[in-house]
Amino acid sequence: MSSLSTLRFFTTPAHPCSYLEDRQATTLFVDPRARITPELYSELSRHGFRRSGEFIYRPHCQGCDACIPARIAVDEFQPRRRHKRTIRANNDLSVEQEPAAFSLEHYRLYARYIETRHADGDMYPPSEEQFCSFLMSDWSDTRFYSFRLDGRLVAVAVADRLRDGLSAVYTYFDPDLDQRSLGNRAILWQIDECRRLGLPYLYLGYWVPPCQKMAYKRDFQPFEILIDGVWQRYQPE
Repeated sequence: MSSLSTLRFFTTPAHPCSYLEDRQATTLFVDPRARITPELYSELSRHGFRRSGEFIYRPHCQGCDACIPARIAVDEFQPRRRHKRTIRANNDLSVEQEPAAFSLEHYRLYARYIETRHADGDMYPPSEEQFCSFLMSDWSDTRFYSFRLDGRLVAVAVADRLRDGLSAVYTYFDPDLDQRSLGNRAILWQIDECRRLGLPYLYLGYWVPPCQKMAYKRDFQPFEILIDGVWQRYQPE
């Protein structure tokens, strides 16, 4: 059985950064042959690692530490005025937990989202194979939280159950409903789900301060960031 002390790690060659233009990135990832248990995955998440499909990784860029692991302390979270507006605007949605499995309904929404919102990213063009290899794995406890409007699927929050929280893997939604702020609604719902499950944290992945697309994450206070191996509160200026 693998443990953090016995794991082997590998690095990728330099490649274009997904968040900052004109920068090169290097990724550190766990040996894909290692046996990953829920306990080990949770421990790696506390050290700032993330899951993409079967792979567990974290940024490892020479001379750059812009990607900062972030999480929300859910018991202390208090929604801001804009969060309350988002909740009210989506009171007509229902949410259900569905198996982490391929379905055409989920894939078609995912493909529309990628084609509309991320046509310039490394997930374009979407495919059924990419959908499965990105969002699911054989060893993770993954849930699809499906948001529906009058029965129609309008958003999906993909999350992994950890020992101390949920890890928000990815959220995709109907790009025609942008005014509903469905991405933020999904985070707010997952905060409540953590509370229902008695879990203290919602892991949000990486916050990249120079990247404007990531600015929404710091609105969820108390916001904790991992600096030099220690989780600490971020205090906005």
